[in-house]
Amino acid sequence: MSEGVKIGLVSISDRASGGVYEDKGIPALQDWLGKALTTPWEAVTRLIPDDQPSIEQTLIELCDEAGCSLVLTTGGTGPALRDVTPEATLAVAHKVMPGFGEQMRQVSLAFVPTAILSRQVAVVRGQSLIINLPGQPKAIAETLEGLKEADGQQKVHGIFAAVPYCIDLIGGPYIETDEAVVKAFRPKSAIRPK
Repeated sequence: MSEGVKIGLVSISDRASGGVYEDKGIPALQDWLGKALTTPWEAVTRLIPDDQPSIEQTLIELCDEAGCSLVLTTGGTGPALRDVTPEATLAVAHKVMPGFGEQMRQVSLAFVPTAILSRQVAVVRGQSLIINLPGQPKAIAETLEGLKEADGQQKVHGIFAAVPYCIDLIGGPYIETDEAVVKAFRPKSAIRPK
């Protein structure tokens, strides 16, 4: 695959997909991944409404047909009636990975008490990892990177530290990161020489 690792970026919003306002989720994800990844990658983007059948169909297509090793969604994870991203994600799952949602809420609680209203989930479908991220660009970066002390030391790990090794374990490509942004954690036996 000469173009690099395929990463699906899905922004789920009735209003943004309807043209009421500009989508900020996909640009925020592209910006963060551009800083964080040293492995060549290609974005496969989708802007869709908060509609469970559409979300399920999009996730299946990105995993099964487009060959995305990682699919990141943003939006639709709150308690509002139209927020159905977690339900759609769980519906297409082969395995549920609850630690990702637990850690995202833990990181977000350091900033806002309403983090407990977030229902993000992560799942494995075949050889693809699907993660629901928050809807706000600032919260996306916080949950991916985690919290750092003033001296740059990691205080609370963001979820992306575990993403490359998870993708290794499900048979996906070897992904490396810029440690200044986020240090990918792998056991010593899983680290490949540069």
